[in-house]
Amino acid sequence: MQFSLRDKAPVLLAAAILLAAPAMAPGLRAILFMAVAEAVVALGILVLLRAGQISYGHALYFAAGAYAVAFGSRWLGPELLLTLPFAVACSALLGAALGAILVRYRDIFFAMLNLAFSMVGFTLLLKLYDLTGGSDGLTVAQHRYAGLALPADDYGPATYALAVALLALALLATSRYLASPQGQALSALKTNETRLEYLGVSGRAVLYRAYVASAALAGLGGALAALGTGHVTPELGYWTKSAEFVFIAVLGGVGHVAGALAGAVGFELLRSYASAAAANAWQLIMGAVLILIVLFAPQGLCGLVRKAGAARAAKEASA
Repeated sequence: MQFSLRDKAPVLLAAAILLAAPAMAPGLRAILFMAVAEAVVALGILVLLRAGQISYGHALYFAAGAYAVAFGSRWLGPELLLTLPFAVACSALLGAALGAILVRYRDIFFAMLNLAFSMVGFTLLLKLYDLTGGSDGLTVAQHRYAGLALPADDYGPATYALAVALLALALLATSRYLASPQGQALSALKTNETRLEYLGVSGRAVLYRAYVASAALAGLGGALAALGTGHVTPELGYWTKSAEFVFIAVLGGVGHVAGALAGAVGFELLRSYASAAAANAWQLIMGAVLILIVLFAPQGLCGLVRKAGAARAAKEASA
């Protein structure tokens, strides 16, 4: 399967907007940096949703990627070419180990077991103080780029640009995966797993590969978050963080990979402005928005955009 420029254009346009936004409003960079990291994790959630499964425990892999960057910078040196692959590999291996158990279950059991494993991981991060720093967490050193140490003023923008580039690659790779036979098998798994088995395709194997890929994406998102904030804490693995990733996926829309980015940007902007407007009630605002999305726009923000585009095209055709 080959992607044409037309297929890549929306991703390239989104990347260009993300890169240009901090230049116009410097205060947005911190917000968008976290949105980019969360969008990568939400891609993994979307992959599982394509199979009809949902995870309330992906904060475990998010935290694993973040802590892997912190540990990797100490063990391997603060070199991006080493710590980023190390973080993704650690999350993928953890996902491979737990996925061997989890793919035996479906629906609520799959979701709750993910949550259970995530809370075990959170507790370990919190209690193993000598290793993880406990609730204080760990500081992430400023990294080098292929041996090049950037000035402090250039490090933030360069790392943000790297995060946007990796998100663009993740969007294209996930889109290609979902369009591949393996991705189509995920849809078949959601619709009728028994029929998929009759065709000679193992539903467990299909879900297992998707789960490992999803864990790897979450690890990459965690690694980017660690680089962006310069600090990691056990809260990255708490269950509320997993709920945020599901919120992002629903907010953006599960029908297209662009929903991960739209949902993450919308979520971070909404949280930022809601916190500023109502510091003690921003969770109420977030909950109300989620209720409205589920009731009136079940296809999410991307669905609203597509619906508006279709209405405009129909209006022009009838004119």
